[in-house]
Formats: sequence, structure tokens, C-alpha cells
Amino acid sequence: MLTLSNLSPSPGSRHRRKRVGRGESSGLGKTSGRGSKGQKSRSGGSPRPGFEGGQMPLQRRLPKRGFTNIFRKKWAVVNLFAFKDVEAGSVLDAQSLRAMRLVRGARVPVRLLAKGEIDRALTFRVQYASEAAVKKVMAAGGSVEIVPLPKKVPSADVTPETGSEA
Repeated sequence: MLTLSNLSPSPGSRHRRKRVGRGESSGLGKTSGRGSKGQKSRSGGSPRPGFEGGQMPLQRRLPKRGFTNIFRKKWAVVNLFAFKDVEAGSVLDAQSLRAMRLVRGARVPVRLLAKGEIDRALTFRVQYASEAAVKKVMAAGGSVEIVPLPKKVPSADVTPETGSEA
């Protein structure tokens, strides 16, 4: 029976520590298995990762591909299956979706898509909705309003008329 008192590692799974620099007859004496001379035989001597001895390294030989569009719009995608537990008659806008943790960020446009089913009347106020999602919501007795993204709200210490501090 296997108990804590008679545990032992599998045969061959444990190796003895390599004792280098302990005389010629040990097999790892003199140069301690590092060969003779050169950068890699020195203490702390190792070229940086990717260095190929002066040859053009692989990461510079390969061509660059693609680009990042800095003007890309980021949408918060919400599907219909996320609303199976919401009570009928609810109005779902960006703030309520943020409270439900379906949308992250204060000024992210919400995109309603049709994945899943909906069986109760809900009112959606979003920035975009696919045709299929609108059809499913309407069939369930709900409605979809497309609203623009709210403008940035000025901070409380700035007066709206002049834009200067109060």
C-alpha cells in the first residue's frame, strides 16, 4: 500500500547534480564542459536572444505584414442571449448595460446583434442594431431605438456658458 512514509520517485527520474571543475578525471574538469575560449566560455558571456553572430537575424530578414488602423471604431457587442433573465418591459441603454456588466467603458458605442433568442418585450436604446436583431426584438413585442453616442459631459467645476472655472 502506498503511504506517505514509503513514497519515492520513479527510477531514473532523478539525476545527480553535475559537479563541474573538480579535476580532469571527473570528465568535467579544466574548462567545465564549456569548450575552450570564446564568448560563451566566459562568465556572464552570452549573446542576446536572436543574435546570429553578426548575420542579419531572422526577425529582421522576414518582411513586415499588415498595419494597425488608428481610426478603428471600437464597439461593445451585445447579443440577445444575454437578456434571457431581464424582466419584460425593461429599458436597456448604455448605462443599464454597464450596470449589468455587459458593456465596459463610459463612452463606448453599443452594437446589438441577433445571436440567441428573445421571448419578452424589451426596449433597447443603442447606437447600432443589426436587421436580424431588430426583427427578433419586434417579434417579441419590444422596440429598438437608435440613439447617437452622448457628447462628453463637461466637468462640474467648469461653467457651460464661458468654459472658464467658476
